Amino acid sequence: MTTKVYDMTGKQVGEVELSEGIFGIEPNVSVMHDVVKNHLANCRQGTQSALTRAEVSGGGKKPWRQKGTGRARQGSTRAPQWTHGGIVFAPKPRDYSYRLNKKTRRLALKSALSSKAQANEIVVIDEIKMDEIKTKTFKSFLTAVKVERKALVVTAEANELVVKSARNIAGVTTTFANLINVYDILNANQLVLDKAALAKIEEVFA
Repeated sequence: MTTKVYDMTGKQVGEVELSEGIFGIEPNVSVMHDVVKNHLANCRQGTQSALTRAEVSGGGKKPWRQKGTGRARQGSTRAPQWTHGGIVFAPKPRDYSYRLNKKTRRLALKSALSSKAQANEIVVIDEIKMDEIKTKTFKSFLTAVKVERKALVVTAEANELVVKSARNIAGVTTTFANLINVYDILNANQLVLDKAALAKIEEVFA
């Protein structure tokens, strides 16, 4: 499996062979779903909190006597059916995160990359390099390589000029080769890879 390599002006400068073991497997939809669900669960803050009837202030006095008033019996004005009462089964801070085994996560990542390769949604760039922080220049680069939709730009390592140039462009996300994840790959319409980042991905996940 080969794909074209472009420079930042959109000119084709060669071809590169994609690893069959990473970009050529049959995508496992079930495993990708499990990993995306795990990623979203791990992103949850879990800080939601509300008060139960035991924690709401007030309500110590019985509103009226038990019998003889013709009204329903009540023991507290802080019971859930009252205004300003407590919440039934009130949510409390909790940790939603859980772990998946390494083989599952690796298979899902390879499946996501393979699905992008099979859909021709991978764009390989010879070198993504910026001389200064310039959003307009970076946007021109994306237009030149025909990336006009939601995109994930992957560089080999942290590059402040690239990150800051891309961060104000709607729909464009940047990451590094060692930080790519299934959610970001599937969430993007196109995957823009620096050639060095591609080599690093193949080296790590081969």
